Amino acid sequence: MGRKRKQKTIEGATITDMAAKGKGFFRHDGKVIFVEDGVPGDVVDVRLKRNKRDYAIGEITQLHQASTLRAKPFCAHFGTCGGCKWQYLPYDMQLRFKSQIVEEAFKHIGRLTFPPLNPILGSEPNRYYRNRLDFSCSNKRWLTTEEIASGDVFNRDAIGFHKPGMFDKVIDVEHCYLQGGLSNDIRNAVRAYAIEKQLTYYDVREHQGFLRSLIIRTSTLDELMVVVMFGEENEVEREALLTYLASTFPSITSLQYVINTKKNDTFYDLDIVVWKGRDYIFEQLEDKRYKISPKSFFQTNPFQAEKLYQLVREKAQLSGKEIVYDLYTGTGSIAIFIAAHCQKVVGIEEVPAAIEDAQFNASLNNVDNTVFYAGDVKTFLDPQFISANGTPDLLITDPPRAGMHADVVQKILAMAPPRIIYVSCNPATQARDLQLLSEKYQIEEVQPVDMFPHTYHVENIAVLKRNDI
Repeated sequence: MGRKRKQKTIEGATITDMAAKGKGFFRHDGKVIFVEDGVPGDVVDVRLKRNKRDYAIGEITQLHQASTLRAKPFCAHFGTCGGCKWQYLPYDMQLRFKSQIVEEAFKHIGRLTFPPLNPILGSEPNRYYRNRLDFSCSNKRWLTTEEIASGDVFNRDAIGFHKPGMFDKVIDVEHCYLQGGLSNDIRNAVRAYAIEKQLTYYDVREHQGFLRSLIIRTSTLDELMVVVMFGEENEVEREALLTYLASTFPSITSLQYVINTKKNDTFYDLDIVVWKGRDYIFEQLEDKRYKISPKSFFQTNPFQAEKLYQLVREKAQLSGKEIVYDLYTGTGSIAIFIAAHCQKVVGIEEVPAAIEDAQFNASLNNVDNTVFYAGDVKTFLDPQFISANGTPDLLITDPPRAGMHADVVQKILAMAPPRIIYVSCNPATQARDLQLLSEKYQIEEVQPVDMFPHTYHVENIAVLKRNDI
C-alpha cells in the first residue's frame, strides 16, 4: 500500500486578487494559486489540496496578517455553512469583485469584445432578501471540532443546510440571515416539536425516517408558504405536526405536504397536498401580481427582481409594436412585466406547472397579449413555430445556471432576431454562449446586478445587436 503524499505548504504568501467562485489568488513559481476564503491583502500560509501543472487550489492554515478589506462575519454559522461565504468582505468590496468576475468571464472565457461595464446595481436589503429556503432534516448532524473533542454524546438530529461536500451531514441552523419573516421561528418550532414528540429524522444512507425537509417561501405581500416533506407516511404524526404548525402560525397562507419515499429529494413528479389555505401564494412587482406554487421558479430576491425587470424593460426599448420571445420564462414574470409595452410576448418554459402559473398570472393581471408554451426550449424556434407566432423583433433569454443548450443557440442564430437581451445568473456560461452568438451579434451593453449578497454569485444583463443593423 502506497504512502499518502504530503501536501505542500506555501508560507507567508500575500493574496493579490479575487477570482471566479469567490477564491482569492496569488502567483507562485509560475502558477496561479487559488485560495479558499482568501482576501486580497491577507498574508497567509497555504496548504495545497490540488496541485496541477499550471494552477493549484489551497486552504489557509495560518493567517499571519488579515487584509484591511476583511469584515467581521455576522452569522454564527459562518465557516461551516456553505451560504453567505463572502461575509468577510464589506459589501462595497463584494460589488467591486462581482463586476470583476463578469469582466474576467467575458475576457477569458468568451474572449469577447464589449464596452465598459455599467456600474453594478447593489441589493437593498442585503440581508433577509431570499423568498425561498429549503432546509434538510437529517439524523446525522454535523458536529463541530470542539464537540468531537469533548467526547460528549450529542443529539444528532438537525434541520438546516448540508455541510459543503458532504451529502449526509446537515448543519443545525439556529438563525439564518437569508430569509426574514417567520422563517427562523417556523424552523425552530419544528425542531422543538420533533424533540418533544421524538419524531425521527431522515437517514439519507438508509433512506428512512419521518422528517425529510422543510420548504419555506415568503413574499413581499406578507404571504407565507410552508411545505413539509415526509420521508415516509405516518398519518397520526403527520396530522399532528401539520395541526401544530397551523395553530402556532395562523398567518401561514399555504400549508402543504408531500410524501417522498424516493431516493432523491426532487418533488416535481410527486403530488403536493394542501393542508391549509391555498396551494399558492402571491408576489407583486410594481403593479403586477404573480402566483407562486411549490413547483414554480421565481427570482429568489424579489426586491432586486423588480429592479432587474425594470432594467430589462428599459433596455428593450419597446415601442409597442414588437413581437418578443421570452425563453425560459418560468412563471411568466418578465413576459407579463413587459407585455403592456409591446404587441405580443411568446414565453417558453420546460416545467409545465410553471406554464400553468404563467397563464394564470397573465389572466390575473388582465394581460391578453401573451402566449405560453411548455416544453424543452431546444424543441421550439423552428420555422413552423415562428410562422405560427411571428418573427421576433426582440428575444429575451434567462436560462438556468448551465446556460443555453448549443442547439438553442444555433436556432437563435438561424432565426436572427435584431436584438437579444441575455439575462444570466452565471457569467461563465453566459460568456460561452455569447461567444457562439458573436457570429452574428455584437454586445452593446453589460449590466451586472447583485441578486445574491454575501455570495460570489452575480446576475448579469447583456444587450446584443445583430451585426448588420
